[in-house]
Amino acid sequence: MPFGKLTDTYGNQFQVPDYTVNDIRNAIPKHCYERSGLRGLSYVARDIASLATTFYLFNRFLTPENVPSTPVRGVLWFLYTVIQGFFGTGLWVLAHECGHQSFSPSKVLNDTTGWICHSLLLVPYFSWKISHGKHHKATGHMERDMVFVPKTRDVYASRIGKFVHELDELTEETPIATLIHSVLQQLFGWPLYLFANVTGHDFHEKQPEGRGKGKKNGFFSGVNHFNPSSPLYESKDAKLILLSDLGLAIVISGLALLTKTFGFSNMAVWYFAPYLWVNHWLVAITFLQHTDPSLPHYAGESWNYVRGAAATIDREFGFIGRELLHGIIETHVLHHYVSTIPFYHADEATEAIKKVMGVHYRSDTEGGPIGFLKALWKSARWCQWVEPSEGAEGEGKGIYFFRNRNGHGTAPLKLVPAN
Repeated sequence: MPFGKLTDTYGNQFQVPDYTVNDIRNAIPKHCYERSGLRGLSYVARDIASLATTFYLFNRFLTPENVPSTPVRGVLWFLYTVIQGFFGTGLWVLAHECGHQSFSPSKVLNDTTGWICHSLLLVPYFSWKISHGKHHKATGHMERDMVFVPKTRDVYASRIGKFVHELDELTEETPIATLIHSVLQQLFGWPLYLFANVTGHDFHEKQPEGRGKGKKNGFFSGVNHFNPSSPLYESKDAKLILLSDLGLAIVISGLALLTKTFGFSNMAVWYFAPYLWVNHWLVAITFLQHTDPSLPHYAGESWNYVRGAAATIDREFGFIGRELLHGIIETHVLHHYVSTIPFYHADEATEAIKKVMGVHYRSDTEGGPIGFLKALWKSARWCQWVEPSEGAEGEGKGIYFFRNRNGHGTAPLKLVPAN
């Protein structure tokens, strides 16, 4: 079926994936599918030991007696929060593996480990596991995807108080506005997602669960990760949602007791600041896995699983990404095709599927960790809304690409106002 001429934000001609899921699965060596609970638990133990050892060393040696300078101690304690943020994110990733059942062959071990580890990081394990599973089933789908669904041209125009046909004529958005938006996204993106489904789809009435009538994303609307009646879930999920809430209640009670015992200032450094770092990395990683000038998004009639899974991109974060964060940044494309492959086999499996995907495999590894951070800014400036390509035909009109009003890359469509 002809798609017409499809053009991504860079101006490159886009080719629609033409292979099958079986092609992907058959290309992966069989041993890559093997999971080891013992090996998985060893990584959990390593991450928890790293957190505990760092906590002990800083509290034991970073004292006024050993480091008299208050500014120096302040800098070193800031470094502590950064380090703990990386270790905490690593533990978060392992719990994410549990949710995909790639941690071990045992569902009980997977869910028990995931529930404990995610609860310790104030993540509602089962609630997020369910919504995240739906993200994997509908990646890149404009009406069903669960995370970082981009704005369409008309929605973006309504947000800035302009008409759809004016977007190609608007002047550049100020960099300070982009900076403010990016900072707010990194600080509050994760809790806003949990409490109000921000960046998730807002078509709840169309979902098969049948619980979305009159529901829209936002606070006090019931669309969240804590309410068993949320349209994100089915009635059969209620016990799991409540179990997730129980895990959070236990941990929050423990944090309240520790705060009362040791004081808020200590807990702010020991736990809450590293927790914010974990949130930052989680949002940054997820954003850059699904937001890039080269990536498409699909209307329902143009979407299928193979196309959606290819609408992701691998990046590079060096030693930190591959060792501390268990390769979640570097092997995400594979993860969307076969999410039950454990992370320690993901590099080998990624190399195998590249031969099948060919030009459809996307990665941006230039600059390593610095390049990753630069991509946060670039994607924020380049990827403001999505719309069809000018030369799209037939099914291709349901394949959308990022455009912007900052003059970067392919220009937005020039639309004539309706009479």
